[in-house]
Amino acid sequence: MIPAIQLNGLTYAYPDGTAALREVRLTVAPGECVGLLGPNGSGKSTLLRHLNGILPERFPEAGGAVAIQGEAVAAGNLGVIRRQVGLMFQDADDQLFCATVREDVAFGPQQLGLGPEEVAARVQHALEEVGLVHLGHRPPHHLSSGEKRRACLAGLLACAPSILVLDEPTSGLDPRGRRELIALLRSVRATKLIATHDLELVVELCPRAVILDGGRIIADGPTAALLDDEPLMLAHGLERPHILQHRHPHEVKPETRGTKSEAPAPASERAR
Repeated sequence: MIPAIQLNGLTYAYPDGTAALREVRLTVAPGECVGLLGPNGSGKSTLLRHLNGILPERFPEAGGAVAIQGEAVAAGNLGVIRRQVGLMFQDADDQLFCATVREDVAFGPQQLGLGPEEVAARVQHALEEVGLVHLGHRPPHHLSSGEKRRACLAGLLACAPSILVLDEPTSGLDPRGRRELIALLRSVRATKLIATHDLELVVELCPRAVILDGGRIIADGPTAALLDDEPLMLAHGLERPHILQHRHPHEVKPETRGTKSEAPAPASERAR
């Protein structure tokens, strides 16, 4: 099976010399939903921006390879890659820029070269999926935070990507907006890689979690096992989520607990 996402030794430094990613190896299978965790500055957003070529630059400190559905992410095929990968930014206002929600959702399909009828059909279907048909005429800056997130998701869904890459999707949402977005993400049939500090979201949505710190993958394995390992979490600027504190102790078997030395091998290694 061809991986949906494959990173092979990805290393990246910003122009000022700041090292952001160090020899990252990660494989995500088609249909997986994976939580990407780590403290601020761990490299999560930088990693996500490599998945559709937003960060294509290569400096002497950079190296490794990124492949989407078996296709290398490279300058010559970014159009193909970006049809496959829908990226939601951490700040919804960075993604919404048209006069109305409907125009914003239509922007992506129009860039794909689709005809007016196909664009209109995709926009209508995407707005129905996220429950925003009644707000299609509204300027995006008049939406609530939760509505803005759903509008961003509609714009991605209208392009029919096979992979969704989400950067802090619940950041700034109230409890109802968070619940609604989680329900939406649960219903979407796509490979999902979700970078977040919302660890309870990861428990609810992601069977697998990856912990990134200092630009390196520290642990990769079953979500409940990794997040229930309190020493591991504390060592990397995270906390055991509240939702796990009320689980019956036998729900997480001791032998599956992940640590830096005992964590299950990354999927990229298991696939070999």
